Amino acid sequence: MSSNDDRIAQAERHFGVRFPEDYRHFLAAEGSMARFVPPAGDFLVINSLAELIEVNEAADFQERFPRSVVIGGDGSRELLTYDFRQEPPSLVLLDVSAEGWSSAIQQATSFSALLEQFPETGWKWDEPEPSPS
Repeated sequence: MSSNDDRIAQAERHFGVRFPEDYRHFLAAEGSMARFVPPAGDFLVINSLAELIEVNEAADFQERFPRSVVIGGDGSRELLTYDFRQEPPSLVLLDVSAEGWSSAIQQATSFSALLEQFPETGWKWDEPEPSPS
């Protein structure tokens, strides 16, 4: 196992989840991303492994959103978050000041789908999705 694989496994243990394979592959191969994405015209940030725990511990995010893992965002107030309350986990957008899951805006069913659609769609700003029961 490479040191990067070890760090991915440590992050998974910290959050008590197993990251989806496409996201694990991104972390191992790319590590992180922060760029303006044309033609959508939106900024996309995917945090590095070193940033994951710190970002998720900020503002009691884990307490407000149990079974969540913030993996990035728009470089400002919006946080790209895995919703591990369901299997497979989907990716949602949450404002840093959101109080609960009812504020989540569905972005993609997988990390690969997000990266594929993002250049065309950018961030989706639709009404929040209803919470799963």
